[in-house]
Amino acid sequence: MAFCDQCGNPAAEGEHARCADRRALEPPRYCPDCARRMVVQVTPDGWTARCSRHGERHS
Repeated sequence: MAFCDQCGNPAAEGEHARCADRRALEPPRYCPDCARRMVVQVTPDGWTARCSRHGERHS
């Protein structure tokens, strides 16, 4: 099952138009694999998001 990286809800449920708008400007907040809240660090060069189970994602 895939999850929305902005709201954490299942990607197949509901409409995620607002999440798509936020995704263009903000880093992911939730892991798309397990919906856990990720630790996000934003730097001038980009961002890094870390899930405790699935590791890091980069911009």
